[in-house]
Amino acid sequence: MKISIINGPNLNLLGKREPEIYGSQTFEEYFTTLQIQFPTIEFTYFQSNIEGELIDKIQEYGFSFDGIILNAGAYTHTSIGIGDAVKAVTTPVVEVHISNTFSRESFRHQSYISGNAKGVILGFGLKSYELAIQSFL
Repeated sequence: MKISIINGPNLNLLGKREPEIYGSQTFEEYFTTLQIQFPTIEFTYFQSNIEGELIDKIQEYGFSFDGIILNAGAYTHTSIGIGDAVKAVTTPVVEVHISNTFSRESFRHQSYISGNAKGVILGFGLKSYELAIQSFL
């Protein structure tokens, strides 16, 4: 099984950025934990602060992988292009958020991805990624 994890803007700052919301662990540290926890899955990981690069990766993996876990960060609430990319590919995509976006500012309640995703998992911290992986098993 091949699963790609794609993270959007500012997720490279996990462990530093607002630890009361996002925790103190870097995503790279957590990614290693996932690889150990799910040794039979071939994972790829990509992070970018650039919208077009995220779309390129969704398109690259979106016809050959078994699943994509996408945390588009703030682009979730603004990017019709990312939503269209998720709709265009055949690989199922699970939208993930570390925080509960519905308990935050009202602009975070809108997602251009959710309607085209296999499912949405939010509010469970980094464990949201593990739950998304389990949805593909």
